[in-house]
Amino acid sequence: MNIMDRLHPELVQILGQMSDIKLPSDLEQARKIKPNPRKHVDEVEVTETYVNSYDNHKIFVRIYSPKNKQNKLPVLMWIHGGGYVMGHPDYDDELCEEFVLQASCIVVAPAYRLAPEHPYPAGLEDCYSTLQWIGDQAETFGGDASAIAIGGGSAGGGLTAALALLNRDRKGVKLCYQLPLYPMIDYRNITASSYEITDDRIWSRKNNIEAWNMYLADLTEQDDRGYASPLHAKSYAGLPPVYTCVGELDAFRDETIQYVARLSEANIPVEFHLYPGCFHSFERAEPNASISIQARQSYINALANAFKQHYINIGRGE
Repeated sequence: MNIMDRLHPELVQILGQMSDIKLPSDLEQARKIKPNPRKHVDEVEVTETYVNSYDNHKIFVRIYSPKNKQNKLPVLMWIHGGGYVMGHPDYDDELCEEFVLQASCIVVAPAYRLAPEHPYPAGLEDCYSTLQWIGDQAETFGGDASAIAIGGGSAGGGLTAALALLNRDRKGVKLCYQLPLYPMIDYRNITASSYEITDDRIWSRKNNIEAWNMYLADLTEQDDRGYASPLHAKSYAGLPPVYTCVGELDAFRDETIQYVARLSEANIPVEFHLYPGCFHSFERAEPNASISIQARQSYINALANAFKQHYINIGRGE
């Protein structure tokens, strides 16, 4: 498929400026690409700490809080993307600050371990350890342990979906919401959309296969992949409500649609948006496009509304 034939007009120029990434040969170079320098907004305070993982690994964690907060605030644990093999919390600085200001919350973003050096389950266990730390320590940084949500994009969306399952099964902290955006949740690469997207300027079929191979390096075909590849979980019962979205030209389109259907079948409240003519992580590639602003505002509003609804429910004694 020629992606240009179906591309949203606001995304044509940015795609023309993007370069190919081909894993695994370009992995080290891709990891060296840093976000454009930016000044943190004055209204948000950014602090850093370390959290112990299950094997005593020190997880770097960035905390975004509104300055001069008066009351305990709900907490979003935000998990960065990067195909399970790239990325860092600082790539999402601007978005995390938007969550703070528009959803009136605190954001905690861990730098989980990456494959292939640390294949599954290291990254997921780092996220789980961070989530439990939030539940235990929320009050020390002004957070409300009764109002915790999780979210992330791409591989961060996959880890969000996996973390919700793992936290449910281990009876961890009580979650009020999850935002797995265009999630990377099916290692098989058998859907129509996974075959359609072959342009290496965006997250392509080839890169997806390579990334999954690195992430699942230590698993055998007989291993249960329900946490590693959340579309294969046996049950979605008992999960928190979900917001998710995906672009029409995203390799993850069909697995996201299957995920939404299974959530609905399990009676989990879910809001879903499909953006026409949009490729993977489009709102990050071209943040000023009107469709990108619409997408970003939609999931920020969903989180803000979920926190408001949570406090309404608490007031009702639910």
